[in-house]
Amino acid sequence: MKRMRLNGAAILIECLIEQEVGTVFGFPGGAVLPIYDELYKRADRINHVLTAHEQHAGHAADGYARASGKTGVCLATSGPGATNLLTPIATAYMDSSPVVFITGNVPQSLMGTDSFQEADISGMTMPVTKHNYLVTSVDRLADTIREAFYIARSGRPGPVLVDIPKDVQLAETEYIPLSGEALIPRLSKKKPLSQLRPEGESLEMYKTKAEPRLEMAAQLIAEAHRPLIYCGGGVTISGAQDELMQLADRADAPIVATLMGLGTAPASSDRMLGMLGMHGTHAANIAMQRCDLLIAVGVRFSDRALGDAKAFAPNAKVLHIDIDRAEINKNVSTALHITGDAKTVLELLLTRVSQKQHAQWMQQARSMMEDYLNDELFEPRKILKAMAAVAPEMTVATDVGQHQMWTAQHFPFLHTRQLITSGGLGTMGFGLGAAMGAAKSDPQGRPVALVTGDGSFRMNLTELSTIAYYGIPVIVVIFNNGTLGMVRQWQTLFFGHRYSQTTLDRGPDFMKLADAYGLTGTRVDNLADFRAAFARAYEAGRPCIIECLLDIDEMVAPMVAPGSPIDSFCLN
Repeated sequence: MKRMRLNGAAILIECLIEQEVGTVFGFPGGAVLPIYDELYKRADRINHVLTAHEQHAGHAADGYARASGKTGVCLATSGPGATNLLTPIATAYMDSSPVVFITGNVPQSLMGTDSFQEADISGMTMPVTKHNYLVTSVDRLADTIREAFYIARSGRPGPVLVDIPKDVQLAETEYIPLSGEALIPRLSKKKPLSQLRPEGESLEMYKTKAEPRLEMAAQLIAEAHRPLIYCGGGVTISGAQDELMQLADRADAPIVATLMGLGTAPASSDRMLGMLGMHGTHAANIAMQRCDLLIAVGVRFSDRALGDAKAFAPNAKVLHIDIDRAEINKNVSTALHITGDAKTVLELLLTRVSQKQHAQWMQQARSMMEDYLNDELFEPRKILKAMAAVAPEMTVATDVGQHQMWTAQHFPFLHTRQLITSGGLGTMGFGLGAAMGAAKSDPQGRPVALVTGDGSFRMNLTELSTIAYYGIPVIVVIFNNGTLGMVRQWQTLFFGHRYSQTTLDRGPDFMKLADAYGLTGTRVDNLADFRAAFARAYEAGRPCIIECLLDIDEMVAPMVAPGSPIDSFCLN
């Protein structure tokens, strides 16, 4: 192995190249100037996307990770640059997205002196990172970066922060390039196991340990008359979608999904009943309340899915499969749990499950699916179905609000990593950064659609400069109803129509905004014009805006009131 004497900034970039990082999203500043100097020198080996704001660089790295399954990378300076990453770090943490966030900091000699742009970012981010580092010696930098990538993507993935003081970036040491298995670090035993996942045991060891529980799980499935499979983001992360569908076929069970699990079972499947929870489908919510065995795979039983936890799946035994032991029996008590990677567990379970027939149960579950009229009303479900008709396989990102729920309900997702959305934290302003990150992750350069609302889009529209400059093919579809729609919906239903600070009777004019950034803008108020505009945009493969004018009182239905049983709909 060739040894080189390099400064810390150069070592960082070489380590990123080692990890096969092709794109970094970021924003420069004084505390990362040495790193940006090395990026300049290695521009032929690693690409940098300059965003308009550090928060959106973080969301872009997150979107890149979600769409590709690889580890995203974000770079920001100290102080306000670093603190601007708190929201994207927490967003990635809540949805188990593998992102390495790299920040610069003031020289160690100035730490603790309230120096210019100093912030204890490692302390601030401790609750919302899988692990974080303050690198105090250049001799530890290479191993720290390698550890960071390993931790971010192993076990239950998540964000890792590496904070590098400027003096460490400038200091020199001997760097030894590594490749292959040599890149897998030997994790320090001094680090707390609550933050680091230990090396995985062999498959044979796992089989031996899990054997009794696998047999018990197979017995539960054999005895069930109304089994239901409940899948979440953990299935996508582990790549277990094929095994999940095989289990559904073997157990003859319908499937419901969390928001993060959409696409795990294709919407075209007769087994797929749709999303569960507050804005879940009638079929999904009612099936959950009627099943006698709930097979939950890669889910965390969030409050938006459960409703009234005490009334959740009242007739069912719960079999929970998840890689994170902390999620077991946290929100729902289980009859049996199996801790492990979803793909591995399902592979082992399939060998023990015999073919079952539940024709009557399957018929009952399918009979509860909503049958919408095929009319030409200009409303969200029709817009989304029109998008799917043009590009059924395309990646769709969203912000957070009504448009997010309409997308989850009505866009027929066919595969994993097709929906890029903030589930756990519910981050308005996530969408445009995430969409451009997803688009940059696609080697074929296919367009990505961003479905957003006029409220959410105001939080990230500065990134139009980024998609315009780099030609990132994001089709921005704005559902403009002139309000913070989801908050207004709650004010209508639960707060006596008192619309406090939710009406958006102000600018900007999104068509003039598109023109200001050199983008094509189209405003539509009917389905025929939308279909034509979206088809043109997809064919062109260039960034653009399509603004859809909607009624201010358009609501997301169905809806279950918070804290109510999930089959008690307050809005149908």
